[in-house]
Amino acid sequence: MTVNGNVSFWYAAGGVPAPRPPLPGDLRADVAIVGAGYTGLWTAYYLKKAEPSLNVVVLEARFAGFGASGRNGGWLANTITGGRTGYEKSHGRAVVGRFQELLNEAVDEVCKVAEAEGIDADIVKGGELLVARNRAQLARLHELAEEEQRWPEGGARLLTSEETADRVKVASALGGMHVPHCARIHPAKLVRGLAAAVERLGVSIYEDTEVTEILPGAAVTRRGRVEARHVLRATEGFTANLKGLHREWLPMNSSMIVTAPLPAAAWDEIGWEGHETLEDLAHAYVYLQRTADDRIAIGGRGVPYRYGSRTDTDGATQPGTIAMLTSILHGMFPAARGQAIEHAWSGVLGVPRDWKATVGYDPASGLGWAGGYVGTGVTATNLAGRTLSGLVLGSAGELATMPWVNRKIRRWEFEPLRWIAVQAMYALYHRADRAEARGLARTSKLALFADKVSGRGY
Repeated sequence: MTVNGNVSFWYAAGGVPAPRPPLPGDLRADVAIVGAGYTGLWTAYYLKKAEPSLNVVVLEARFAGFGASGRNGGWLANTITGGRTGYEKSHGRAVVGRFQELLNEAVDEVCKVAEAEGIDADIVKGGELLVARNRAQLARLHELAEEEQRWPEGGARLLTSEETADRVKVASALGGMHVPHCARIHPAKLVRGLAAAVERLGVSIYEDTEVTEILPGAAVTRRGRVEARHVLRATEGFTANLKGLHREWLPMNSSMIVTAPLPAAAWDEIGWEGHETLEDLAHAYVYLQRTADDRIAIGGRGVPYRYGSRTDTDGATQPGTIAMLTSILHGMFPAARGQAIEHAWSGVLGVPRDWKATVGYDPASGLGWAGGYVGTGVTATNLAGRTLSGLVLGSAGELATMPWVNRKIRRWEFEPLRWIAVQAMYALYHRADRAEARGLARTSKLALFADKVSGRGY
């Protein structure tokens, strides 16, 4: 029987962590961080490493890693959220190239910190593998490869169908692309280890402490008020729950399933010995990993958005989404047929109106923020945490010049406009993917129209 919800499969083995104490009442701190996911914890980590005397507190509505940090697909990738093109137009080729290099380096930084702090997060740096499974996807792959030639910083390499199969035998794969700057991780092990590391540095994490409003100089909760010179928002997909920020970022849903461990005979057929993270070139793409205990975890969009920016609690996902992901899994890997789907879950990620992540800090008010990663934030949170820490301390240097710093983004539309837009966008993506799978021509126009609906600039 498939377990549905219970936060995510990543907590199945050890269970959700024992609760930390909530905020005991009003208090003062130097820095108050709202949200105990990757962004908040990395920010706390680098603040305390740079200035051990700082009094840093982290406020969390549920428990550290409850949100996307404990539910994601486990991709420590070098992706620039929203792509490079828009940033190139606004900041120039050299700056964007350096931004890409910093994200490449951030992959290794996470690996180094995990080793230094004794965090066993099942990390294997096998790179990222993109696979084209029909002719339309192959055409997009070649277009992407041509674009990647302009960005050697990304390290991408086009693969033939034979080279792709040498890595992973995906059914009907016509070609692929490998990006070396990516590692497979266990998301919950990383976030739990990072929370323990910041506590060893002297950071206080208060759980079951929902912040309802962020003000200059204070974070307001139902358990008390934390006054601090610096108040930093790291709430990602749950930002819409904060007073005055309902339309700041849209909470987009993503869902995952995971199989039972596959037998050795299945892995002999599939390969995947390099533990690359894997995705296809569909418009409504899926993302996969081979777990440390030989399962396949696959994720994608099910019901992408709930009306009124509502967010889930326990991670349950719809039966139709489970069936869809299972069908895609079996289509890619026939050897997985007959293997039980042991767990399904979902979660929310933050989507800015222009689909680009941002890091910002206002010295006058002491307010800072980071997020809006649109599902590509596992690595970006580390760079964001270092950047936000540097902005607070006045030591950001080169990081402050990167194109995601202090960007101004317009808010999402009022309902029902944003619900209609998201539903229309994904309906068009799914329609385009179905048409492409049947070999119909000129289906890309549907997806291009969906990009216009969403406002995505890539």
